[in-house]
Amino acid sequence: MEACIMDGATMDCGAVSGLTTVVNPISLARVVMEKTPHIYLGFEGAEAFAKEQGLETADPSHFITPENVERLKQAKEAKAVQQRWHGRLRCRRWARGLAAATSTGGLVNKMAGRIGDTPVIGAGTYANSFCAVSATGIGEAIIRGTVARDVAAVMEFRGLSLKEAAAFVVERRPKRTTGLVAVSADGEVAMPYNTIGMFRACATQDGYSEVSIWN
Repeated sequence: MEACIMDGATMDCGAVSGLTTVVNPISLARVVMEKTPHIYLGFEGAEAFAKEQGLETADPSHFITPENVERLKQAKEAKAVQQRWHGRLRCRRWARGLAAATSTGGLVNKMAGRIGDTPVIGAGTYANSFCAVSATGIGEAIIRGTVARDVAAVMEFRGLSLKEAAAFVVERRPKRTTGLVAVSADGEVAMPYNTIGMFRACATQDGYSEVSIWN
């Protein structure tokens, strides 16, 4: 698992990669942000720090990994497991400012040691005073395009609204590679994508909510 969190008010951030036992990766990313002088911890070092901080862990055999999917390939639920492995979790909160948090299990059939866009500040996750952004899709394309940071930059330097900036950035990425969920300081929400569909949801303070897959 990989995860990242960023506070748009302070620009503080924390990220983790290569987790196999930590139950809530975003909680660990937040502890990295709040209790260390660093931004990014990975693999054995991140796991050791999680145990040191008393975060909840679980037996790795319960996690969805290539090895476990192979082990369950003949099982009745194997197809559902493989579908779940694609999933990402992303969330926003608007309290004293903006914040973004993103976590993922990564691509199916990825190479061992591969790190995607999620924990890369400015690529899969970014927040400042203009907006908070989490990206989803093919991590390599998102990293190359610094997608999350570009949305904020277009808003800041070109004066576009969140929806205009998000659509502009997503349209410039290769087809079927990129989607994002973002919120602005004014409470505007944008969820554009250039893929066939994107699992997405939002809720606002005025009672509006949306849960969608297709257009």
